Amino acid sequence: MSKLTHFNNEGHAKMVDVSEKQKTLREAVATCSVYLNEETFGLIKSGEVKKGDVLAVAQVAGIMATKRTSDIIPMCHPIVVTGVDLFFLPDEKRNAIDITATVRCKEKTGVEMEALLAVSTAALTIYDMCKAVQKDIEISNIRLLKKTGGNSGDYEAPEKKPVANKTNESGRVRRSRRR
Repeated sequence: MSKLTHFNNEGHAKMVDVSEKQKTLREAVATCSVYLNEETFGLIKSGEVKKGDVLAVAQVAGIMATKRTSDIIPMCHPIVVTGVDLFFLPDEKRNAIDITATVRCKEKTGVEMEALLAVSTAALTIYDMCKAVQKDIEISNIRLLKKTGGNSGDYEAPEKKPVANKTNESGRVRRSRRR
């Protein structure tokens, strides 16, 4: 088991010192799912939610959260994010919206937390915009799908159930077309 790096010799929390590390290109992809009832799912798809375009607002919220990750997660380093892309895949069979975020930077530390916060915030925004019509919206399966770059090497999560991580041959997330 690897040693946890966010504790000092006395066992107290610390921010890891990355001053000796080299900047490298890093990318992280995270996902989650938002489960709705049929009525709420239909309102989102038809654009009839009274607060506005749910997925457009969720997309902006996810991007904004990515840029503020170090303000929310105590041991995260402030980094310059060079790219954020959120992908929403509505699934009528499950009345679910799968969310995938891809975050990139050229830094001394990774962007896993930024990607995880992006999907979490987008999901919470969907909840916030739809809570007037449904209180029991479920957010689940928040997880890291992939990360590249850095000393710890690349990571790819084992395949689970289908989620919004549709990729092409280059490994980049494909955009869906909203209808």
